[in-house]
Amino acid sequence: MSDNAPSTTERESRLLRALVQLADTLVDDYDVVDLLHGLVEHCVQLLDATAAGLMLSDQHGGLRVVAYTSVQTRMLELFQVQASEGPCLDCVHSGEPVLVADLSTELRRWPRFAPLAVEEGFASVYAVPMRLRRETIGTLNLFRRDTGLLNDEDMLVVRALADTATIGILQERAIRRSEIVTEQLQTALNSRVVIEQAKGVLAFAGDLEMEQAFNALRSYARSAGRRLADVARELVVGELRPADLLAVRRPASDA
Repeated sequence: MSDNAPSTTERESRLLRALVQLADTLVDDYDVVDLLHGLVEHCVQLLDATAAGLMLSDQHGGLRVVAYTSVQTRMLELFQVQASEGPCLDCVHSGEPVLVADLSTELRRWPRFAPLAVEEGFASVYAVPMRLRRETIGTLNLFRRDTGLLNDEDMLVVRALADTATIGILQERAIRRSEIVTEQLQTALNSRVVIEQAKGVLAFAGDLEMEQAFNALRSYARSAGRRLADVARELVVGELRPADLLAVRRPASDA
């Protein structure tokens, strides 16, 4: 564990809050994009991980990046899709976890991805399938700057978070009809596109970094009790002015 790792009591409290938040999705309505962003943030807070990302299947044999905690993570996730190689793709295709203790030893396995990940400062990676019964809908991915494997307790936490989020996405009443499952996943993927556009609008208008822009967008949506994607669409089409949103921006620590 790193020096900044939470104490056992803090960790248990955070894990409980994370599971409660994820369990709250088992209702009629929830914001799936906010759910998945919360999931990757919980992973970094609870585990000995530097960054985390999440990919979902687009139901046409491809993968899309939906949530991430850093720009480097997003870049590495996108690169895997473009290069058709990497631990996350292997995880989705096999439906099994892919645990890599030292990326520098995997140059032959992933000749393009492994060198890039190492160059970005990551030494190990863990890809855990988001799977319900026999269906794998995506992968939750952890990146670390240190070599070595996560301990058994951390792996149980990752599995619990991934499984709970998966159940939240594919609730039983939606699973009864495959077209509803597809619609829910596609909604998350489409929402991701408009949110990226809105982040760009805010970043330009407020002279912000992209992560700061996302925090401002997310804080506004939460304070107004609205969906991220709905606020993002209004911002992109001009129904919501960047200045109005930024005027009520909360500090990043409150996001």
